[in-house]
Amino acid sequence: MARRALKLASLATAAAATTGFYLYGNKHLDPNDFGVVRVGRAFATTAIITFDYLTSLRSVSRGTEEYESVKSQINELFISFEDAPLGAASLAQVHKAVLHDGRTVAVKVQHPKVQTQSSKDILLMEVLVSAVKQIFPDFEFMWLVEESKKNLPLELDFLNEGRNAEKVAHMLRKFDFLKIPKIYWELSTKRVLFMEFMEGGQVNDKAYMERNCINVNEISHNLGKMYSEMIFVNGFVHCDPHPGNVLVKKCPSTGKTHIILLDHGLYQVLSENVRLDYCRLWQALIKSDMKRVQKYSRRLGAGDLYPLFACMLTARSWESVNRGIDRLPVTKQEDVEIRTNAAMYLPQITKLLNSVPRQILLLLKTNDLLRGIESALQTRASASSFLNMSRCCIRAVSTHQRSKSDSLYRKAQISISEALSLWQINLYELFLRLKGSQLGNWVIAFLSWMHHSS
Repeated sequence: MARRALKLASLATAAAATTGFYLYGNKHLDPNDFGVVRVGRAFATTAIITFDYLTSLRSVSRGTEEYESVKSQINELFISFEDAPLGAASLAQVHKAVLHDGRTVAVKVQHPKVQTQSSKDILLMEVLVSAVKQIFPDFEFMWLVEESKKNLPLELDFLNEGRNAEKVAHMLRKFDFLKIPKIYWELSTKRVLFMEFMEGGQVNDKAYMERNCINVNEISHNLGKMYSEMIFVNGFVHCDPHPGNVLVKKCPSTGKTHIILLDHGLYQVLSENVRLDYCRLWQALIKSDMKRVQKYSRRLGAGDLYPLFACMLTARSWESVNRGIDRLPVTKQEDVEIRTNAAMYLPQITKLLNSVPRQILLLLKTNDLLRGIESALQTRASASSFLNMSRCCIRAVSTHQRSKSDSLYRKAQISISEALSLWQINLYELFLRLKGSQLGNWVIAFLSWMHHSS
Protein backbone atom coordinates (compact mmCIF):
# COMPACT_ATOMS: atom_id res chain seq x y z
CA MET A 1 0.00 0.00 0.00
CA ALA A 2 2.79 2.39 0.93
CA ARG A 3 4.59 1.59 -2.32
CA ARG A 4 1.46 2.32 -4.35
CA ALA A 5 0.93 5.59 -2.51
CA LEU A 6 4.56 6.54 -3.14
CA LYS A 7 4.23 5.72 -6.84
CA LEU A 8 1.02 7.75 -7.13
CA ALA A 9 2.66 10.70 -5.38
CA SER A 10 5.68 10.42 -7.67
CA LEU A 11 3.49 10.35 -10.77
CA ALA A 12 1.48 13.35 -9.59
CA THR A 13 4.68 15.25 -8.81
CA ALA A 14 6.08 14.44 -12.24
CA ALA A 15 2.90 15.56 -13.92
CA ALA A 16 2.81 18.79 -11.93
CA ALA A 17 6.47 19.43 -12.62
CA THR A 18 6.06 18.83 -16.31
CA THR A 19 3.00 21.09 -16.43
CA GLY A 20 5.00 23.71 -14.59
CA PHE A 21 7.77 23.49 -17.13
CA TYR A 22 5.19 23.81 -19.86
CA LEU A 23 3.80 26.96 -18.30
CA TYR A 24 7.32 28.24 -17.85
CA GLY A 25 8.03 27.53 -21.50
CA ASN A 26 4.94 29.42 -22.54
CA LYS A 27 5.32 32.30 -20.11
CA HIS A 28 9.00 33.11 -20.74
CA LEU A 29 9.65 34.51 -17.30
CA ASP A 30 13.29 35.56 -17.28
CA PRO A 31 14.42 36.88 -13.87
CA ASN A 32 16.75 39.31 -15.63
CA ASP A 33 13.77 40.98 -17.28
CA PHE A 34 12.42 42.18 -13.96
CA GLY A 35 15.44 44.46 -13.61
CA VAL A 36 14.85 45.91 -17.04
CA VAL A 37 11.21 46.56 -16.25
CA ARG A 38 11.89 48.14 -12.87
CA VAL A 39 14.82 50.34 -13.90
CA GLY A 40 13.34 53.04 -16.09
CA ARG A 41 10.06 51.21 -16.87
CA ALA A 42 8.54 54.26 -18.49
CA PHE A 43 11.33 54.78 -21.00
CA ALA A 44 12.43 51.18 -21.45
CA THR A 45 8.88 50.17 -22.37
CA THR A 46 8.01 53.05 -24.66
CA ALA A 47 11.37 53.17 -26.38
CA ILE A 48 10.73 49.95 -28.27
CA ILE A 49 7.74 51.58 -29.92
CA THR A 50 9.73 54.03 -31.96
CA PHE A 51 11.76 51.72 -34.14
CA ASP A 52 13.35 49.64 -31.38
CA TYR A 53 14.98 52.51 -29.46
CA LEU A 54 15.05 50.12 -26.50
CA THR A 55 18.50 48.89 -27.51
CA SER A 56 19.84 52.45 -27.63
CA LEU A 57 18.23 53.41 -24.36
CA ARG A 58 19.61 50.45 -22.45
CA SER A 59 23.12 51.15 -23.70
CA VAL A 60 23.34 54.72 -22.36
CA SER A 61 23.33 56.18 -18.87
CA ARG A 62 20.27 57.94 -17.52
CA GLY A 63 20.49 61.72 -17.45
CA THR A 64 23.03 61.96 -20.27
CA GLU A 65 22.53 64.01 -23.45
CA GLU A 66 22.17 60.86 -25.51
CA TYR A 67 19.48 59.54 -23.16
CA GLU A 68 17.49 62.79 -23.45
CA SER A 69 17.78 62.61 -27.25
CA VAL A 70 16.16 59.17 -27.34
CA LYS A 71 13.52 60.34 -24.90
CA SER A 72 12.57 63.29 -27.12
CA GLN A 73 12.12 61.01 -30.14
CA ILE A 74 9.64 58.92 -28.14
CA ASN A 75 7.68 62.02 -27.18
CA GLU A 76 7.31 62.95 -30.84
CA LEU A 77 4.94 60.01 -31.34
CA PHE A 78 2.53 60.59 -28.42
CA ILE A 79 0.71 63.44 -26.72
CA SER A 80 0.48 61.16 -23.69
CA PHE A 81 1.55 57.67 -22.81
CA GLU A 82 0.45 55.96 -19.58
CA ASP A 83 3.48 54.32 -18.01
CA ALA A 84 1.42 51.93 -15.89
CA PRO A 85 0.27 49.10 -18.17
CA LEU A 86 -3.43 48.31 -18.54
CA GLY A 87 -2.45 44.67 -18.54
CA ALA A 88 0.79 42.74 -18.38
CA ALA A 89 1.44 39.14 -19.40
CA SER A 90 4.48 37.00 -20.05
CA LEU A 91 5.04 38.04 -23.66
CA ALA A 92 3.91 41.66 -23.64
CA GLN A 93 2.12 44.46 -21.87
CA VAL A 94 -0.48 46.95 -23.04
CA HIS A 95 -0.43 50.72 -22.48
CA LYS A 96 -2.99 53.42 -23.15
CA ALA A 97 -1.72 56.33 -25.24
CA VAL A 98 -2.93 59.33 -27.24
CA LEU A 99 -1.40 60.07 -30.64
CA HIS A 100 -0.80 63.57 -31.99
CA ASP A 101 -3.77 63.20 -34.35
CA GLY A 102 -6.04 62.73 -31.29
CA ARG A 103 -6.61 58.98 -31.56
CA THR A 104 -6.65 57.10 -28.26
CA VAL A 105 -4.85 53.81 -28.80
CA ALA A 106 -3.87 50.66 -26.97
CA VAL A 107 -0.19 49.88 -27.55
CA LYS A 108 0.88 46.28 -27.09
CA VAL A 109 4.63 46.11 -26.50
CA GLN A 110 6.61 42.88 -26.52
CA HIS A 111 8.87 42.42 -23.51
CA PRO A 112 12.62 42.70 -24.17
CA LYS A 113 14.56 39.44 -24.56
CA VAL A 114 11.44 37.36 -25.21
CA GLN A 115 12.52 36.54 -28.76
CA THR A 116 15.97 35.32 -27.76
CA GLN A 117 14.86 33.64 -24.55
CA SER A 118 11.99 31.69 -26.10
CA SER A 119 14.19 29.23 -28.02
CA LYS A 120 16.16 28.50 -24.84
CA ASP A 121 12.96 27.92 -22.91
CA ILE A 122 11.65 25.44 -25.46
CA LEU A 123 14.96 23.59 -25.54
CA LEU A 124 14.96 23.37 -21.73
CA MET A 125 11.36 22.16 -21.73
CA GLU A 126 12.20 19.50 -24.33
CA VAL A 127 15.10 18.20 -22.22
CA LEU A 128 13.04 18.11 -19.03
CA VAL A 129 10.04 16.43 -20.65
CA SER A 130 12.33 13.80 -22.20
CA ALA A 131 13.84 13.16 -18.75
CA VAL A 132 10.38 12.71 -17.21
CA LYS A 133 9.47 10.32 -20.02
CA GLN A 134 12.54 8.19 -19.26
CA ILE A 135 11.63 7.95 -15.57
CA PHE A 136 7.86 7.58 -16.02
CA PRO A 137 7.11 5.87 -19.37
CA ASP A 138 3.35 6.12 -18.78
CA PHE A 139 3.43 9.89 -19.18
CA GLU A 140 3.42 11.28 -22.70
CA PHE A 141 4.10 15.01 -22.70
CA MET A 142 6.11 15.57 -25.87
CA TRP A 143 3.03 17.08 -27.48
CA LEU A 144 3.53 20.05 -25.14
CA VAL A 145 6.89 20.74 -26.72
CA GLU A 146 5.56 20.26 -30.25
CA GLU A 147 2.66 22.65 -29.65
CA SER A 148 4.95 25.27 -28.10
CA LYS A 149 7.32 25.09 -31.06
CA LYS A 150 4.44 25.58 -33.46
CA ASN A 151 2.46 28.27 -31.63
CA LEU A 152 5.12 30.43 -30.01
CA PRO A 153 6.53 32.02 -33.21
CA LEU A 154 2.98 32.95 -34.21
CA GLU A 155 2.27 34.57 -30.85
CA LEU A 156 5.53 36.53 -31.03
CA ASP A 157 4.59 38.03 -34.41
CA PHE A 158 2.19 40.87 -33.61
CA LEU A 159 1.50 41.47 -37.30
CA ASN A 160 0.07 37.95 -37.42
CA GLU A 161 -2.10 38.87 -34.42
CA GLY A 162 -3.38 41.91 -36.30
CA ARG A 163 -4.27 39.78 -39.34
CA ASN A 164 -6.14 37.32 -37.09
CA ALA A 165 -8.11 40.18 -35.55
CA GLU A 166 -9.20 41.48 -38.94
CA LYS A 167 -10.07 37.99 -40.19
CA VAL A 168 -12.29 37.11 -37.24
CA ALA A 169 -13.92 40.57 -37.30
CA HIS A 170 -14.92 39.98 -40.93
CA MET A 171 -15.89 36.35 -40.27
CA LEU A 172 -18.26 37.25 -37.41
CA ARG A 173 -19.48 40.59 -38.79
CA LYS A 174 -23.13 39.48 -38.52
CA PHE A 175 -22.88 39.61 -34.72
CA ASP A 176 -23.50 43.27 -33.92
CA PHE A 177 -22.77 42.64 -30.23
CA LEU A 178 -19.15 41.65 -30.98
CA LYS A 179 -16.49 44.37 -31.05
CA ILE A 180 -12.88 43.79 -32.10
CA PRO A 181 -10.36 46.64 -31.93
CA LYS A 182 -9.28 48.15 -35.24
CA ILE A 183 -5.60 47.66 -36.07
CA TYR A 184 -3.49 50.69 -37.01
CA TRP A 185 -1.14 49.10 -39.52
CA GLU A 186 0.84 52.23 -40.36
CA LEU A 187 2.28 52.23 -36.80
CA SER A 188 2.51 48.50 -36.03
CA THR A 189 5.54 46.20 -36.24
CA LYS A 190 6.24 42.56 -35.38
CA ARG A 191 6.95 43.56 -31.78
CA VAL A 192 4.57 46.49 -31.32
CA LEU A 193 0.85 46.51 -32.11
CA PHE A 194 -1.26 49.69 -32.21
CA MET A 195 -4.98 49.10 -31.76
CA GLU A 196 -8.17 51.04 -31.22
CA PHE A 197 -8.58 51.59 -27.48
CA MET A 198 -11.57 49.77 -25.98
CA GLU A 199 -12.44 49.24 -22.35
CA GLY A 200 -15.02 47.38 -20.29
CA GLY A 201 -15.46 44.98 -17.39
CA GLN A 202 -14.11 41.45 -17.44
CA VAL A 203 -16.59 38.89 -18.66
CA ASN A 204 -16.49 36.93 -15.39
CA ASP A 205 -17.11 40.00 -13.21
CA LYS A 206 -20.72 39.42 -12.18
CA ALA A 207 -20.68 42.37 -9.76
CA TYR A 208 -19.64 44.72 -12.61
CA MET A 209 -22.53 43.44 -14.72
CA GLU A 210 -25.02 43.94 -11.90
CA ARG A 211 -23.79 47.52 -11.35
CA ASN A 212 -24.14 48.28 -15.07
CA CYS A 213 -27.46 46.45 -15.54
CA ILE A 214 -25.95 43.88 -17.90
CA ASN A 215 -27.85 40.61 -18.32
CA VAL A 216 -25.46 37.74 -17.54
CA ASN A 217 -27.63 35.25 -19.43
CA GLU A 218 -27.45 37.44 -22.54
CA ILE A 219 -23.65 37.60 -22.26
CA SER A 220 -23.34 33.84 -21.80
CA HIS A 221 -25.73 33.24 -24.70
CA ASN A 222 -23.85 35.57 -27.06
CA LEU A 223 -20.46 34.21 -26.02
CA GLY A 224 -21.69 30.71 -26.84
CA LYS A 225 -23.06 31.89 -30.20
CA MET A 226 -19.81 33.43 -31.38
CA TYR A 227 -17.63 30.52 -30.23
CA SER A 228 -19.97 27.94 -31.76
CA GLU A 229 -19.76 29.87 -35.03
CA MET A 230 -15.96 29.93 -34.84
CA ILE A 231 -15.57 26.24 -33.97
CA PHE A 232 -18.28 24.44 -35.91
CA VAL A 233 -18.95 26.67 -38.92
CA ASN A 234 -15.67 28.43 -39.70
CA GLY A 235 -13.01 26.25 -38.08
CA PHE A 236 -11.02 29.35 -37.09
CA VAL A 237 -11.00 29.55 -33.29
CA HIS A 238 -9.77 32.18 -30.84
CA CYS A 239 -8.06 29.93 -28.27
CA ASP A 240 -7.41 32.24 -25.35
CA PRO A 241 -10.79 33.45 -24.01
CA HIS A 242 -9.59 34.05 -20.46
CA PRO A 243 -11.47 36.88 -18.69
CA GLY A 244 -8.75 39.46 -19.34
CA ASN A 245 -9.24 38.97 -23.09
CA VAL A 246 -13.05 39.12 -23.09
CA LEU A 247 -14.60 42.40 -21.92
CA VAL A 248 -18.22 43.52 -21.71
CA LYS A 249 -19.64 47.02 -21.88
CA LYS A 250 -23.05 48.58 -22.24
CA CYS A 251 -23.20 51.29 -24.91
CA PRO A 252 -24.56 54.50 -23.28
CA SER A 253 -26.25 55.73 -26.48
CA THR A 254 -27.99 52.53 -27.64
CA GLY A 255 -28.23 50.54 -24.39
CA LYS A 256 -26.87 47.48 -26.20
CA THR A 257 -24.32 45.28 -24.47
CA HIS A 258 -21.13 44.58 -26.40
CA ILE A 259 -18.59 41.79 -26.03
CA ILE A 260 -15.05 43.00 -26.75
CA LEU A 261 -12.64 40.27 -27.86
CA LEU A 262 -8.93 41.00 -27.35
CA ASP A 263 -5.58 39.25 -27.85
CA HIS A 264 -5.75 37.49 -31.21
CA GLY A 265 -2.29 35.96 -31.16
CA LEU A 266 -3.39 32.33 -30.69
CA TYR A 267 -5.88 30.80 -33.13
CA GLN A 268 -6.51 27.20 -34.10
CA VAL A 269 -7.37 26.35 -37.70
CA LEU A 270 -9.42 23.15 -37.90
CA SER A 271 -9.17 20.90 -40.94
CA GLU A 272 -12.49 20.11 -42.58
CA ASN A 273 -12.43 16.47 -41.45
CA VAL A 274 -11.69 17.33 -37.82
CA ARG A 275 -14.27 20.12 -37.80
CA LEU A 276 -17.04 17.93 -39.21
CA ASP A 277 -16.25 14.97 -36.95
CA TYR A 278 -16.21 17.35 -33.99
CA CYS A 279 -19.63 18.71 -35.11
CA ARG A 280 -21.10 15.23 -35.33
CA LEU A 281 -19.59 14.22 -32.01
CA TRP A 282 -21.21 17.15 -30.24
CA GLN A 283 -24.53 16.42 -31.94
CA ALA A 284 -24.28 12.88 -30.59
CA LEU A 285 -23.35 14.11 -27.11
CA ILE A 286 -26.33 16.48 -26.98
CA LYS A 287 -28.69 13.72 -28.17
CA SER A 288 -27.08 11.08 -25.89
CA ASP A 289 -26.55 8.90 -28.97
CA MET A 290 -23.85 6.70 -27.47
CA LYS A 291 -23.15 4.71 -30.64
CA ARG A 292 -22.32 7.90 -32.51
CA VAL A 293 -20.39 9.25 -29.52
CA GLN A 294 -18.20 6.15 -29.73
CA LYS A 295 -17.91 6.35 -33.52
CA TYR A 296 -16.84 9.99 -33.77
CA SER A 297 -14.65 9.89 -30.66
CA ARG A 298 -12.72 7.02 -32.26
CA ARG A 299 -12.45 8.97 -35.52
CA LEU A 300 -10.90 11.80 -33.54
CA GLY A 301 -8.25 9.47 -32.15
CA ALA A 302 -9.72 8.61 -28.73
CA GLY A 303 -9.81 4.84 -29.39
CA ASP A 304 -11.02 2.79 -26.42
CA LEU A 305 -10.76 5.88 -24.23
CA TYR A 306 -13.83 7.42 -25.86
CA PRO A 307 -15.79 7.57 -22.55
CA LEU A 308 -12.96 9.58 -20.99
CA PHE A 309 -12.82 11.82 -24.09
CA ALA A 310 -16.57 12.50 -23.86
CA CYS A 311 -16.23 13.41 -20.18
CA MET A 312 -13.27 15.73 -20.87
CA LEU A 313 -15.13 17.55 -23.66
CA THR A 314 -18.29 18.07 -21.64
CA ALA A 315 -16.75 18.30 -18.14
CA ARG A 316 -19.52 15.94 -17.05
CA SER A 317 -19.56 12.47 -15.55
CA TRP A 318 -20.07 9.43 -17.76
CA GLU A 319 -23.47 8.90 -16.13
CA SER A 320 -24.54 12.44 -17.11
CA VAL A 321 -23.26 11.94 -20.66
CA ASN A 322 -25.39 8.78 -20.94
CA ARG A 323 -28.50 10.36 -19.45
CA GLY A 324 -28.24 13.66 -21.33
CA ILE A 325 -25.97 16.65 -20.62
CA ASP A 326 -28.70 19.08 -21.72
CA ARG A 327 -31.20 17.63 -19.26
CA LEU A 328 -29.22 17.09 -16.06
CA PRO A 329 -27.94 20.17 -14.20
CA VAL A 330 -24.37 20.19 -12.91
CA THR A 331 -24.19 19.42 -9.18
CA LYS A 332 -21.43 19.99 -6.63
CA GLN A 333 -21.26 16.24 -6.08
CA GLU A 334 -20.60 15.71 -9.79
CA ASP A 335 -17.87 18.36 -9.78
CA VAL A 336 -16.14 16.62 -6.87
CA GLU A 337 -16.44 13.28 -8.67
CA ILE A 338 -14.87 14.73 -11.82
CA ARG A 339 -11.93 16.23 -9.91
CA THR A 340 -11.34 12.95 -8.08
CA ASN A 341 -11.44 10.91 -11.28
CA ALA A 342 -9.11 13.37 -13.04
CA ALA A 343 -6.38 12.56 -10.52
CA MET A 344 -7.15 8.84 -10.67
CA TYR A 345 -7.01 8.63 -14.47
CA LEU A 346 -4.02 10.89 -15.03
CA PRO A 347 -2.03 8.29 -17.06
CA GLN A 348 -5.06 7.64 -19.31
CA ILE A 349 -5.61 11.38 -19.75
CA THR A 350 -2.01 11.92 -20.86
CA LYS A 351 -2.29 8.97 -23.26
CA LEU A 352 -5.49 10.43 -24.71
CA LEU A 353 -3.98 13.90 -25.14
CA ASN A 354 -1.09 12.33 -27.00
CA SER A 355 -3.49 10.45 -29.33
CA VAL A 356 -6.03 13.04 -30.45
CA PRO A 357 -5.28 15.47 -33.30
CA ARG A 358 -3.24 18.47 -32.16
CA GLN A 359 -6.09 20.73 -33.26
CA ILE A 360 -8.25 19.25 -30.49
CA LEU A 361 -5.77 20.21 -27.75
CA LEU A 362 -6.41 23.94 -28.02
CA LEU A 363 -10.15 23.29 -28.30
CA LEU A 364 -10.01 21.49 -24.94
CA LYS A 365 -8.26 24.52 -23.46
CA THR A 366 -10.86 26.83 -25.01
CA ASN A 367 -13.72 24.70 -23.65
CA ASP A 368 -12.27 24.88 -20.14
CA LEU A 369 -11.86 28.66 -20.25
CA LEU A 370 -15.42 29.16 -21.52
CA ARG A 371 -16.72 26.81 -18.83
CA GLY A 372 -14.89 28.84 -16.21
CA ILE A 373 -16.68 31.98 -17.41
CA GLU A 374 -20.05 30.20 -17.32
CA SER A 375 -19.35 29.00 -13.78
CA ALA A 376 -18.47 32.53 -12.64
CA LEU A 377 -21.69 33.86 -14.19
CA GLN A 378 -23.64 30.84 -12.86
CA THR A 379 -24.96 30.05 -16.36
CA ARG A 380 -23.07 26.80 -16.84
CA ALA A 381 -24.65 24.12 -19.02
CA SER A 382 -27.68 26.27 -19.82
CA ALA A 383 -30.04 24.94 -22.47
CA SER A 384 -29.35 27.95 -24.72
CA SER A 385 -25.67 27.03 -25.09
CA PHE A 386 -26.57 23.55 -26.36
CA LEU A 387 -29.19 24.99 -28.71
CA ASN A 388 -26.60 27.37 -30.20
CA MET A 389 -24.17 24.51 -30.68
CA SER A 390 -26.88 22.38 -32.32
CA ARG A 391 -27.76 25.13 -34.78
CA CYS A 392 -24.15 25.62 -35.81
CA CYS A 393 -23.54 21.88 -36.15
CA ILE A 394 -26.62 21.45 -38.35
CA ARG A 395 -25.59 24.37 -40.58
CA ALA A 396 -21.99 23.15 -40.84
CA VAL A 397 -22.90 19.56 -41.76
CA SER A 398 -25.59 20.68 -44.22
CA THR A 399 -23.22 23.10 -45.96
CA HIS A 400 -20.66 20.31 -46.32
CA GLN A 401 -23.25 17.88 -47.70
CA ARG A 402 -24.46 20.41 -50.28
CA SER A 403 -20.88 21.11 -51.39
CA LYS A 404 -20.35 17.38 -52.05
CA SER A 405 -23.56 16.89 -54.03
CA ASP A 406 -23.96 17.54 -57.77
CA SER A 407 -27.70 16.89 -57.76
CA LEU A 408 -30.01 19.89 -57.44
CA TYR A 409 -32.71 17.59 -56.07
CA ARG A 410 -30.34 16.27 -53.38
CA LYS A 411 -29.23 19.81 -52.50
CA ALA A 412 -32.89 20.82 -52.12
CA GLN A 413 -33.48 17.82 -49.84
CA ILE A 414 -30.54 18.79 -47.66
CA SER A 415 -31.74 22.41 -47.44
CA ILE A 416 -35.27 21.36 -46.50
CA SER A 417 -33.96 18.97 -43.85
CA GLU A 418 -31.71 21.73 -42.49
CA ALA A 419 -34.61 24.21 -42.34
CA LEU A 420 -36.85 21.68 -40.54
CA SER A 421 -34.15 20.86 -37.99
CA LEU A 422 -33.50 24.55 -37.28
CA TRP A 423 -37.26 25.15 -37.02
CA GLN A 424 -37.53 22.36 -34.43
CA ILE A 425 -34.77 23.94 -32.37
CA ASN A 426 -36.46 27.36 -32.58
CA LEU A 427 -39.75 25.81 -31.48
CA TYR A 428 -38.08 24.05 -28.55
CA GLU A 429 -36.35 27.30 -27.55
CA LEU A 430 -39.72 29.11 -27.63
CA PHE A 431 -41.17 26.37 -25.44
CA LEU A 432 -38.36 26.81 -22.90
CA ARG A 433 -38.93 30.58 -22.81
CA LEU A 434 -42.67 30.14 -22.30
CA LYS A 435 -42.03 27.54 -19.64
CA GLY A 436 -39.94 30.02 -17.69
CA SER A 437 -42.47 32.85 -18.00
CA GLN A 438 -45.72 33.52 -16.11
CA LEU A 439 -47.70 33.12 -19.33
CA GLY A 440 -46.02 29.77 -19.89
CA ASN A 441 -47.00 28.61 -16.40
CA TRP A 442 -50.63 29.55 -17.07
CA VAL A 443 -50.61 27.68 -20.40
CA ILE A 444 -49.05 24.57 -18.81
CA ALA A 445 -51.54 24.71 -15.91
CA PHE A 446 -54.45 25.10 -18.36
CA LEU A 447 -53.31 22.16 -20.51
CA SER A 448 -52.87 20.05 -17.38
CA TRP A 449 -56.42 20.94 -16.24
CA MET A 450 -57.80 20.08 -19.69
CA HIS A 451 -56.00 16.73 -19.61
CA HIS A 452 -57.38 15.80 -16.18
CA SER A 453 -60.88 17.04 -17.06
CA SER A 454 -61.05 14.80 -20.09
